[in-house]
Amino acid sequence: MSRPAPQIVVAGHLCVDVIPEFEADVSSLATLLTPGRLNKVGPALISTGGAVSNTGIALHRLGVPVRLMGKVGRDLFGGAILDVVRGYDETLTEGMIVDPTADSSYTLVINPPGVDRIFLHCPGANDTFGVADVDLQKVRGARIFHFGYPPIMRRMYLDDGAELAEVLRAVHTLGVTTSVDMAQPDPNSEAGRVHWERVLVNVLPHVDLFLPSLDETLFMLDRRRYDAMQNHALDRTPDAELLHALSSRLLDMGAAVVGLKLGDRGLYLRTTPDSSRLRAAGAAFDPLPAGWLGRELATPCFVAAARGTTGAGDCTIAGLLASLLHGARAEQAILDATAVGAASVESPDATGGVPHWEDVQRRQAAGWAKQPLQINVPGWQADTAQQVWYSPADRETGELR
Repeated sequence: MSRPAPQIVVAGHLCVDVIPEFEADVSSLATLLTPGRLNKVGPALISTGGAVSNTGIALHRLGVPVRLMGKVGRDLFGGAILDVVRGYDETLTEGMIVDPTADSSYTLVINPPGVDRIFLHCPGANDTFGVADVDLQKVRGARIFHFGYPPIMRRMYLDDGAELAEVLRAVHTLGVTTSVDMAQPDPNSEAGRVHWERVLVNVLPHVDLFLPSLDETLFMLDRRRYDAMQNHALDRTPDAELLHALSSRLLDMGAAVVGLKLGDRGLYLRTTPDSSRLRAAGAAFDPLPAGWLGRELATPCFVAAARGTTGAGDCTIAGLLASLLHGARAEQAILDATAVGAASVESPDATGGVPHWEDVQRRQAAGWAKQPLQINVPGWQADTAQQVWYSPADRETGELR
């Protein structure tokens, strides 16, 4: 039986996490890491991480035909990554790049009970991922190309993002909608010292959906406010004025749709009022779906019995992209996005809680409760039945709902 053609290609960061199990409490990491000390641990949990794994496998679990395009080495960790992915579906490894000259990316997660965890991370093949690694023949025919975590992929941020811009420009020439998610670099690393506003100026004209977190956006565009919020010198509660100002800058730089992930506070969505820009946003917007022009919306998270938040942002993006493919209006898309994100936290791993798309819809239709809105949005109008908030600017577009 023939397989459906991939509707979404997910490319970018991919790694393997090695998480030893600790059998007893550890008094401190200093004790644990004493030179010459042998520490007994239990079996290691091996799981894949990064946008390719988290967003890609979440889409697969939702039932969306997807192709994964990550890069690994021909080594033990690369084999482990491919084995884990193959365990979901043999076909998911068909778009993977195996580079015999590269080392696979891995993270050693030291997470003993009662002690703050530490990460030992090797970027490996992610740092060498470049435009030559994107096989356009494998992208052709898809409706969306999603690229995740360029701030922790060295070739993607060098030279003000020139290679990332080239990847997205080449994909755009195929008529495919482009989507980009970010990651938080170490402020003291090379990536942390990059002039990210210049990167965005070069990249966003080729990005249809830009889907970072609020913290990542502040890090890139308003470092002073970011630092003040991290140091608790400013209230961390998002407000409509800040969200509007940041999204305005990102739209002015060229993005068609901006989604800011707000962690446990929900999701904010802003779309261009320029119909020509939205019509140029690739296959996912052709024909132009109703309810996406000039929108400004927010919604809180759904109530969930959280067991782990790893990958929740990636799964939220998977829900948004899947909803767009299903032809949903913007307000339904942010509900679908937060529903998939909430489902994901009900499992301790990144994607195990993500159900099939029809189950997501059934749970919402059954009256899945929402958290209270934890964003300051004076003057916004609430649809209390759906728990979606509309800004005054959204209402002024005159677009029928």
